[in-house]
Amino acid sequence: MIGTVFRTTDVPAGDRFDYWQELVGRTRSSALVSDHAADFWAEQRLMQLGPVVVSQMSFMPTRYRRTPKLVRQADPELYHLTLLLDGGLALDHAGQTSTFTSRDLHLADSSQPYDVRSADDRQGGVVTGMAVDFPKALLPLPPHRVRELLGRNLPGREGVGALLAEFVVGLNRQIGTLQPSDAPRLGTVVLDLMSAWFVQLLEAEASLSPESRGRATAERVQAFIRQNLHDLELTPPVIAAAHNISLSYLHRIFQQQTHGETVAAWIRRRRVENAHRDLANPSLRSTPIHAIAARWGYPRQSDFTRAFRAAYGMPPREYRQQALYGGGGVGRK
Repeated sequence: MIGTVFRTTDVPAGDRFDYWQELVGRTRSSALVSDHAADFWAEQRLMQLGPVVVSQMSFMPTRYRRTPKLVRQADPELYHLTLLLDGGLALDHAGQTSTFTSRDLHLADSSQPYDVRSADDRQGGVVTGMAVDFPKALLPLPPHRVRELLGRNLPGREGVGALLAEFVVGLNRQIGTLQPSDAPRLGTVVLDLMSAWFVQLLEAEASLSPESRGRATAERVQAFIRQNLHDLELTPPVIAAAHNISLSYLHRIFQQQTHGETVAAWIRRRRVENAHRDLANPSLRSTPIHAIAARWGYPRQSDFTRAFRAAYGMPPREYRQQALYGGGGVGRK
């Protein structure tokens, strides 16, 4: 057989979460957090197919964060494809914020930070999925094209995507019968199917009308902005560079999709709306107003107070008092 099975139940209960973090870190180093760390359960069935690693992973609700620091410390230069089989996940990666359920696929790049977390808190909340890790150099597509696919919900219910999904699931079903001599050929098949599918996805996008492409780009830009509202360097030139588009094109598609609202105005509105929400959150009542303001891109409280008053007709301190203790209706002007 070509597979190896790892179970957290093979080690003492107190070591199980650390053991799982070590297993995950063998392909991509991540910081793990789980409310179930004290009594953790997970299982991995791993197949080494030449340079391609295919695995089935099941685990209790967990958050996996690959920070910029971890990327700098060690980058295996891998792409990571996930096929979710059961449960739910949320992912922030490459300017995208997406959620995934059963039979959804997504692609991640080890050279970029990510934040993936369980998004299904059913009884037990166990997440199960198939993962494919492979060297980026083996994919016959330029990195700037692959970047268009990162972090998104990729369609895999028909065509080549469905063939790839079924092949990967089939490998796991046959893990006990496959021989080591089969491994390199099977890894080549996985790479060929992925390459054909990625090309198909990119060609389909290229065939979209200019209006549809602009709408899709604007949606990706808005997701990127939401993810980076805290960043004081979040400016139109930075956003355009992150998406490999010109500044003039960014402004054009953005105003087309937001009925004339500029990029800078959209950023300001989202920041003050998020701060407005946090000020009314009872769980944040002990968080100072200046800390909430800084969290959403206002390092100077005077700037935040001015923006908040312009949006809601009252200073943030008065709004918080009414929202948390007064019970009166307060809202946008």
